[in-house]
Amino acid sequence: MEKIIVPIDFSEHSEFALEAAASLAQKFGSELIVLHMLELSNAIISSASDTLSQEAVFYLKLAEQKFEGFLDKPYLENIKLTPIVKHFKVWSEVNDVATEHNASLIIMGSQGASGLKEVLIGSNTEKVVRHSDVPVLVIKHNPILLDFENVVFACDFSEEAVDPYLNAKTTLDKLGAKMHLVYVNSPDGNFKSSSEIDKKVADFLKKADGNLDSLNTVNVVSDYSIEKGILNFANVIGADLIAVATHGRKGLSHFFEGSVSEDIANHSTLPVMTFKI
Repeated sequence: MEKIIVPIDFSEHSEFALEAAASLAQKFGSELIVLHMLELSNAIISSASDTLSQEAVFYLKLAEQKFEGFLDKPYLENIKLTPIVKHFKVWSEVNDVATEHNASLIIMGSQGASGLKEVLIGSNTEKVVRHSDVPVLVIKHNPILLDFENVVFACDFSEEAVDPYLNAKTTLDKLGAKMHLVYVNSPDGNFKSSSEIDKKVADFLKKADGNLDSLNTVNVVSDYSIEKGILNFANVIGADLIAVATHGRKGLSHFFEGSVSEDIANHSTLPVMTFKI
C-alpha cells in the first residue's frame, strides 16, 4: 500500500478521511496524495479572456492557501504528503489521478444521502465509487480506532465476483483483518434453495482459490433485501468494516438497476470498502 489518494473539499468529513488515511499511512509507510477538485467550469478553464484566466488563477491560489492550513495536523507529522489541485469533475478525475500515481487505495469521507436528494443529486463519494478501478474506503465518522479486525465481504458468488474477491482478500490480508464472507438470500436477489447456494459457493471457491479452505468463513443469511441482510449481519458479528464488489454502473443502467454497493456506502454507519468488478 505505497500510495493512498485522499480527495478533500476541506469539510469535516474529508478531514475524517484524511485522519483515517494518516493512520494507515503510518502503519504501512504509505505516501498520501491529497487531492482537491476545483470543479471550475469549462468556460473559466479554457477561456482566453484575461478576466476569466485571472479568476482561475485566483481559485488555484486560494486552494493552495487552504491546503497549508488543512494539512497542518499533528497526525500528519512524518508522513509523506503530495498535495494536488485538479480542475472540473471530481468523480471522473479521481480515478485518473489514482491510475497516474499507481495508487492502491482511495479514501473518502461521506455523510451519506437518502430519499429524493440521493436520487436526484447523489454524492461525490458515490460517484467516485462508481468510477474507481481501485478500492475505495468510505469513512463516515471520526476514525477514533481504525483497526479492521472483522470485515464482512458481501458476495453473490458469481463468476464476475472472483476478481473483486481475490482483490479484497489480498487487501484485507495486508490490513490484518479476518474476512467473513456473506451471501444474502432475499426476494430481491433471486431467491435460491439451500442446495443451490451450497453448489454456487463451492464452485466459486474452487474457481477463486482452487480449494474449499475458506468454506468455513462463508455465512448465508436470509433477509428482506440484500442491503438489509448485509447491514444486519455486520451488526451481529460486530464488524469493523463492510467490503462489497461494485459493477460501477453508469447512466440509465445505474438508474434503473441501482447498486447495492452504493446503497451500502450511503446508508452504513460502518466504514465501507468497494472493489470494482
